[in-house]
Parts: sequence; C-alpha cells; structure tokens
Amino acid sequence: MEQLKKNLLKMGASLVGFAKVDGLYKKCELSTLATQDSEKEYFTIPELPFGISIAIKIPRDIVKGISGGPTIDYYNTYYNLNEKLDSLALYCEQYLTSKGYKAYAQTVESTKEYGIFQTIMPHKTVAVNAGIGWIGKSALLVTEEFGSAIRLTSVLTNAALTTSDKVKEVPCLNCDVCTNACPAGAISGKVWEKDSDRDHIFDALKCRKTARKIAAAAINKEITLCGKCIEACPYTKRYLNAGNL
Repeated sequence: MEQLKKNLLKMGASLVGFAKVDGLYKKCELSTLATQDSEKEYFTIPELPFGISIAIKIPRDIVKGISGGPTIDYYNTYYNLNEKLDSLALYCEQYLTSKGYKAYAQTVESTKEYGIFQTIMPHKTVAVNAGIGWIGKSALLVTEEFGSAIRLTSVLTNAALTTSDKVKEVPCLNCDVCTNACPAGAISGKVWEKDSDRDHIFDALKCRKTARKIAAAAINKEITLCGKCIEACPYTKRYLNAGNL
C-alpha cells in the first residue's frame, strides 16, 4: 500500500499512517449524558480490522493569526481542510475497493456522534495506532512535525496493512502549557494513558461552552472554535518557527 500512501501525500496529505484497529471500536452508548446534536438512536459502522490515518497541517500563517483568538481566516481554513480531507478519504476508499477490499471513509457526513462528542472509531484512535502522534493533555493529537496544528480523517479497511510503531512515551508529562492556556479551564493537566477515557483529562462541554462564546465575540459565529491549545503547544510553536516543511 505504499503507492496509496504516495498518492495521498501527492494529493495534499501532510501525514499518512496505517494502523491495526480491531478490538478498539466503541459501542454507541445512549444512556449517558449527551449533547443536543448527538444521535438519539443506536448506530453502527463497519468494524474493519485496519485503519488509514490522514492528516493535513494547518498553514503557519493561519495558526499564528489565532494567538489573540479565532479569526475568519481560521474559520474558513477549518472548513476548507475538512472538505479536502473528505476528498482524500473518499479517494482512499475508492482506491481500496477497486483493489477488491472493503473500505469505509469516515467523512464528515458519515461520521456520527453519540454522548458528548464521542464516535465509534475516533480519528485520533486511528492516528495514535498508526504512529502519527500521541494524545496531549488537551486531548488533541500532537505530532512531531506539526504539533497539534492538523486536521484529521480516517478510512477503515480489511486490507492487511503494514502498520507503524506507536509513540511509546507521551512527551507532555512535564508540560502544562496547553493546560494553562485554555480559557475555559477544560484541560485537567492529567496525562493521557492507553485506554484512559477522554473525560479523565478534558472537559469537552466546558470547552464547547467557552469556545462558542469566544467565537461569537471574535467572528460572530455560533461555532466551537477557539484554537488556543493548538497555537500554544510547544510542538506547534516549533512547527511555526521552523523552515518550510
């Protein structure tokens, strides 16, 4: 599948990784606290054994521009990158099915949420197991190359992929930059561990409430868009201050 990876990178992906994900699928749980937008009926997705993680970096100038809060450029880039990721995921799905494999592109349209912004197979789960990065204290995926200044998608498949090694240690242990930078106080400062629940380290509802207030004041948009933890991350800063990647 190296040709597929090369094709995705040529088409605009910044990072591509292959993961083994069988046994990592969650079940849609409707008995817990949920947002108004969450699904109200049980749903499933194909539980295929492998996943392809696709990431696109957020341009440096866009990330630098949100140091004082979200901007219209950041808002537009957010949606433009989601559309680009969808097109890459659909291409990947079509490529795999043309080779006789099963594949399921987790596009914006096909990815459903239950509870508090939960999905059956999170993009971040695929990315971590593909060796693309690790989960930071902000509950975001952090990468060596771009910090957390990325957008993600994933494709599930039964193609037997050669998988990458996962990051063995979480470098965020002694770092509290994102914790201190979060205007909502939504980041607990605890370190993510394998099989730990997201809510153990991050309060998604608190983040949503504050981010929506910030976005409404800054760009007059009712959307969960802040980006402070992305911009503040030392690994993101390293990307912003580096030469062209």
